Amino acid sequence: MDSKEFTYIRKILNKTQKELAEILGTSIKAVHSYEQGWRKVPGYVERQVLFLVSMKQKANKGHKSCWAIMKCPPERKKRCPAWEFQAGHLCWFINGTICEGAVQRDWNEKMRICRNCDVLQPLLNPEASHSL
Repeated sequence: MDSKEFTYIRKILNKTQKELAEILGTSIKAVHSYEQGWRKVPGYVERQVLFLVSMKQKANKGHKSCWAIMKCPPERKKRCPAWEFQAGHLCWFINGTICEGAVQRDWNEKMRICRNCDVLQPLLNPEASHSL
């Protein structure tokens, strides 16, 4: 997550830097540094702000589940945690999902794939949700 995306999401959440720092359990200096691009946004912070914006936008309403979008075969669905927990709108949040046919080795690799997926895109670009 880059500084512009972090700032964009903070604004979607309608939070000041101080308020977001409190929610994230970090300092206002850290939030300021993420927005200025002085510090890289850690994976755990990225994950939390994406989760918060998904709840704010109620991303699970009216959107297809990941397995429907990705046309996952039954044998893949049965092995996937998103299917197990019926969280197809939060597949990007759950580690161990079987995207592109395999479990991704870490958060950064997973997000590289998820950022180009029609499940996460509406959170990052609200205009994209109109096309789903």
